[in-house]
Amino acid sequence: MRKFGLLGKDIDYSFSKTFFTDYFKKNNIKAEYINFDEAEIPKLSSLTSTHSNLEGFNVTTPYKEAIIPFLDELDETAKRIKAVNTVKFENGKSVGYNTDAYGFIRSIFPLIENHHEQALILGTGGAAKAIASALKSMSIATTFVSRNPKNAGEIAYTDLTEELLNKHFLIINCTPIGTSPNEEKCPDIPYVYLTKKHFLYDLVYNPPLTKFLALGKQKGAKLSNGLKMLEYQALKAWNIWNENK
Repeated sequence: MRKFGLLGKDIDYSFSKTFFTDYFKKNNIKAEYINFDEAEIPKLSSLTSTHSNLEGFNVTTPYKEAIIPFLDELDETAKRIKAVNTVKFENGKSVGYNTDAYGFIRSIFPLIENHHEQALILGTGGAAKAIASALKSMSIATTFVSRNPKNAGEIAYTDLTEELLNKHFLIINCTPIGTSPNEEKCPDIPYVYLTKKHFLYDLVYNPPLTKFLALGKQKGAKLSNGLKMLEYQALKAWNIWNENK
């Protein structure tokens, strides 16, 4: 029995386990997908010793950056983004990859319009880094929005003015705010300034219509949640695990 899994914290809600379990069943693949729900990031040796047939695993919040020092190698995309969401064990080595950027591009490309030239990225974690890299490849300028801006290219939520939102018609929520069961919460942006020209993209997919998206809908904004992105990045991870098989 082939084994794969997901490393993260508080991941009972996870998309990945359901997706891969269904995928294996539909395609008659003899494999198992396990949640590694860890309060602290574990040594990889503890995962492989407990699960001897473990061929690879996905990585989610909050370990997409923290996993890097534990890996033997990074592929070029993960190295550039500085975040990992897929790990493969190959030839006795652990190699980190990032399929988030790929999944995001596949999901958003058909929806982008000419006036979506500048984007606000809510959050600064591993997912936000992947999104920024993807947008850069699409020639879309980005600004990170953080509760505690520390680096160049970051601003605070309190800096979001009507003038700024009238220049940034693409807004992407890369935080977990609004995820079920905390559906009443949303990123603290001035929704009153949103227009029909705005496009709100939420990496959160549960619920399908988050409060962030619902408030955008009231203003006539274009909307998308992160479900398609997750499907694309998961299939890309599966392809990586099966290379050279």
